[in-house]
Amino acid sequence: MEVLAGCWYSQITMETVQIQAVGSLLRNWRQRRRLSQLTLACDAGISSRHLSFLETGRSSPSREMILLLAEQLEIPLRERNVLLTAAGFAPMFLERPLADPALEAAKKAIELVLTGHEPFPALVIDRHWTLIAANGAVPPLLAGADASLLRPPVNVLRLSLHPAGLAPRIVNLPQWRAHLLERLRRQIDLTADPVLTNLLNDLLAYPTANQLKIDRRNENRDYAGIGVPLELITAAGMLAFFSTTTVFGRHSVGTGSRSILSRRPSNFRDFAADLYEAGKPAVMTDCNQLPSRTKYPRITKLPVS
Repeated sequence: MEVLAGCWYSQITMETVQIQAVGSLLRNWRQRRRLSQLTLACDAGISSRHLSFLETGRSSPSREMILLLAEQLEIPLRERNVLLTAAGFAPMFLERPLADPALEAAKKAIELVLTGHEPFPALVIDRHWTLIAANGAVPPLLAGADASLLRPPVNVLRLSLHPAGLAPRIVNLPQWRAHLLERLRRQIDLTADPVLTNLLNDLLAYPTANQLKIDRRNENRDYAGIGVPLELITAAGMLAFFSTTTVFGRHSVGTGSRSILSRRPSNFRDFAADLYEAGKPAVMTDCNQLPSRTKYPRITKLPVS
């Protein structure tokens, strides 16, 4: 489940370690968090002079000091391992794939959440928005998407915003697109992940609602700052989904990169149940089990809500 994306990210990170000293990495993270040396030093309970010496390499940080500053800067666990390695210490946070026997309890918990959320859609993604698993309510919503976007590894953001994916069926595409891009930008600010940066650049190149000739009468709709629903045209009519996100294992690199996206319709409850019953598969624990379009045929004529 960590597969190629995780390995690739680790390689990029280790190359960075070889180029940059731990002091430079600490300074980069402080600047990314928009903190002055004085503010960070006060938060960490050290002198700004000592922090300056650490950043310039005039002093070498201990393992405890690295972990203290990383906690204050809210640095992701993977990057804390990078800091420790750059300072000459062994990585502290182990990374294991979800298939590891030690994470069997976490895997069962995820399956329980996915099953319990039916007949409403719920899916598991990794830190790069790659689909890991989904419940039986998800595949019917993907009917009509191009086969290339459903071929593993499936990226949820690309599938949502690509013109051959769900984008033409999203009623409020301008708001939904802006919501996803803003969320991705925040994630990049927090993690400095180059894979996410490349993903953002790809998504920005996709056609907008205007270019797709989607009805834009509701473009300026006000959601009162509560949240942006996904308004999707389906075989059962237009369904509006509100989303919640559950992140597993903050202190584990393996499970901490897994999130469950749960979507619950705010309208047409019976339609959602009917859509689910129309072709529900078993809960998927492997993204390679994503059903093909032959099981959920392309929608040739979409109903008007």
